[in-house]
Amino acid sequence: MSAAPRADLLALDTETLAALSNRGLVKRAAREVAAGQGPVPALDPDGTLRGTCPDGSVVVLPPGTGLDGGSCSCAAPGVCRHRLALVLAHQRAAADAPASPDPTPDPTADPAADPAADPVPGWSPGALDDEALTAAVGARAVAAARRTLERGYSARLHHAHPDDPQPVAELAACTVRFPVPGELGFAVTDAAQDRRGEMIALAVWAFRAADGRPTVTLGAAPEPDVEPALDTALDLAHTLLLDGAVHAGPVLTADLHRVRGELAERRLHWPAGAVAALIGQLDAYATRSTDHRPEELALLLAELHARRRAAAHPGGSRAEVLGIREATETPLRRVRLTALGCRIRGTATTRSAELYLAHPAAGTVLVLRRSWDVPADGRPPTGHTLASRRITGHRLAALATGNVVSESAVRSAARELGLGRGRIADTTVTPVGTAWTDLPHPLLLTDLDAHLRTLAGRPPGLIRPRVAAESLHVVRLSTVEGVRYDAAEQRLEAAVRDAAGTPATLVADYHPACPGALDALAAALGTGTVTHVSATVRRVAGRTVLEPVALLAGDTVVVPDLAAGADPTTLTPAPPPTSDPVAAALAEALAALAALAHRGLRHPDTAVLTRLDRTTTQLDRTGLATTAALLRTLAHALRTDAPDAAHHWTDAAIRVAVTAEAHQETAGHP
Repeated sequence: MSAAPRADLLALDTETLAALSNRGLVKRAAREVAAGQGPVPALDPDGTLRGTCPDGSVVVLPPGTGLDGGSCSCAAPGVCRHRLALVLAHQRAAADAPASPDPTPDPTADPAADPAADPVPGWSPGALDDEALTAAVGARAVAAARRTLERGYSARLHHAHPDDPQPVAELAACTVRFPVPGELGFAVTDAAQDRRGEMIALAVWAFRAADGRPTVTLGAAPEPDVEPALDTALDLAHTLLLDGAVHAGPVLTADLHRVRGELAERRLHWPAGAVAALIGQLDAYATRSTDHRPEELALLLAELHARRRAAAHPGGSRAEVLGIREATETPLRRVRLTALGCRIRGTATTRSAELYLAHPAAGTVLVLRRSWDVPADGRPPTGHTLASRRITGHRLAALATGNVVSESAVRSAARELGLGRGRIADTTVTPVGTAWTDLPHPLLLTDLDAHLRTLAGRPPGLIRPRVAAESLHVVRLSTVEGVRYDAAEQRLEAAVRDAAGTPATLVADYHPACPGALDALAAALGTGTVTHVSATVRRVAGRTVLEPVALLAGDTVVVPDLAAGADPTTLTPAPPPTSDPVAAALAEALAALAALAHRGLRHPDTAVLTRLDRTTTQLDRTGLATTAALLRTLAHALRTDAPDAAHHWTDAAIRVAVTAEAHQETAGHP
């Protein structure tokens, strides 16, 4: 090579090349280069890389344009294998070249003038001006982006930092990742190809306007008129609270279905999700399903009011609280996902599976849901039986432990995944291998304490985005120190440490839909080969708790919920749990409020009111005076038949929910 190697091309790893083309082409190009059948790279003084392949194809890759901005004389559309081979050959030649002394720096040069000159972690795409943006994506794409900017849009941003140097922008329609510092032409997005440049421009402007903030809204477009639909939803919630789930009939359920549709039409995705869950609770009660939980129904009623209040607050973000800026559905261009296992749950009449798939390019986890009815005269299937069921032509077990590549995937606002039911070839599945170890942060965690500290300032769950699997991660483990079983609670616990040495407790409860899960989990943990676990990560009573979904043992992914029954493993009994009077008082307060919502505020009986009084006293004894006062005011309103009893119930329910969450995450920590 006659010039210095291209830093932008050297920064392209296999995953980025696959995202810019497809994995099959990358593998083929790599084989050709390894066999000496690749092009011989040559650099022009201006940085243009050229090469001629053995089949006569001539490739030219100018600087600053990305792979699709180059040219190849072959007839293949898009990024062909010849361009990939030239990049790989250039990387190989640079690696084989003898090291040369660093050039003498120019004392008059401005190091900030060229963002690509010193590609260090912490760079921002917003540092590049519109001239560089237009050169990278084209004037037509920038013009389309300006039309979107006029309408207004929001973005959720993950800024680069030393542990994760790739900036990522989550837009309503797609995710944009910038893997090469200072170069926009190599940005990776799951948007359709005809909108790729437009999405890159929107992401760049979002980073420019954010100034370090995690979310930003651009444009002066007025927000939709949300009050009528929200008010209707709250009126129905008010009626349900007064009458109670016990007295809710099909008319109320039909009204809730209607208002859920109105909320969705106005893109109020998070209130619409809460109403949908509320309908599910009422349906479960009507059918006497074990899916019905009075506490869950109470929290949903509180959530609707909390979102309405937060949206009206002058300092609040309506877009974040209501989900206004989220796209209802986002088609994903050829997307590669990594399975993180699945959970099986069910009742006497249904079985359901939730498959968790990491989307590395977006840094998020998507959820694919399926359910099956249990035959009236049949035996409910176990998780092991469901493992052989097929989804889009593939066995559930294969999907739960594989790399999934799809050309017909759709992502909902709540990060739920839909796979097309067309040709089987639209979705392919291969073994996951060790793909877990290559996941980017924060999908892969190595320091649990550091991760949990980043969550300290987030809003309470009642008003956070309703995103599926928001707390699911892969955790790299250093040791498994002991496995114990609590027979009374039917719970397995294991003391583990992450890669940074942070202690955590892995906790799994028995579920009748997957009777072999705990035995399979204990057996895998006992082998000494488990290096990673996919799990929900949370803080409970001062402990870091991992609720496992799957384990990586060597190069095998173990999904406990899909395991067959095995010979029981002899385990050390777990010690009795430590008491937490604050958590117990808050749990009892929620249960008392749930009992009121279940019966209806119009129908309080002596037992419920006595329970409310007892709970108030318990809260006072634990120092939760403000919460106790709210429940005391509610009890007085119910006894005097005050017209504002529903308002007092809402105040108390929101307070209890937020306090319980804060206590759970901070108990035992300064």
